Amino acid sequence: MVTQPLPLNASEVIYPDSDGQPMANNTEQFRWILVIQQNLDWLFADNPDVFVAGDLFWYPIEGKNYIVNAPDVMVVFGRPKGKRGSYLQWQENNIAPQVVFEILSPSNSQTEMERKLIFYERYGVEEYYIYNPQNNQLTGWFRTEDGLDVISEIENWVSPRLGIKFDLSGEELQIYRPDGNKFSSYLEISQLLEQAETALAAERRKTQLLAEKLKALGVNPDELE
Repeated sequence: MVTQPLPLNASEVIYPDSDGQPMANNTEQFRWILVIQQNLDWLFADNPDVFVAGDLFWYPIEGKNYIVNAPDVMVVFGRPKGKRGSYLQWQENNIAPQVVFEILSPSNSQTEMERKLIFYERYGVEEYYIYNPQNNQLTGWFRTEDGLDVISEIENWVSPRLGIKFDLSGEELQIYRPDGNKFSSYLEISQLLEQAETALAAERRKTQLLAEKLKALGVNPDELE
């Protein structure tokens, strides 16, 4: 006699945190994922109810662990920051990620990307962006009453949710914060910080030398206004 396995209750279903695949297929894809994820994290650092993640499994429906996707970057408004093994939507007030990004690599097939578009449209994404670093091509979709519609004029497009602007006028995509500052890599930010620290140290040295000269002249620099 063949015994059929009993169906699992929703609470018994396992939702894997990983499929064993690498986060990115090449250095350029990895660089862009980090730049977008880290800069968005920085942009919303002071808002406790904006969750930003990279390469995190998103399960939209409880009990159906085969319905899953892992956006390269996703942003969820209305959910607290914090550690997660995966994004289980039914445990997050049923709030779907509103904005997702995908960075293309040569291994991404058209069929794969079409499936992702269907998934994001079906499960409530409001803004969806695909960037191809190989040819500096950005494609975007924005949700209307008819679903996700392609953004026909993506150059200088400003994301309604994020407030960031996309600039394709150069050799590669530039993304600007609402305050006009450019998204930067960790290396670029570190270099700017080092330059600022060097300039500050030089200014302190000048102040110290001036104070020493005033003391040599019998002037107490602390008494000067």
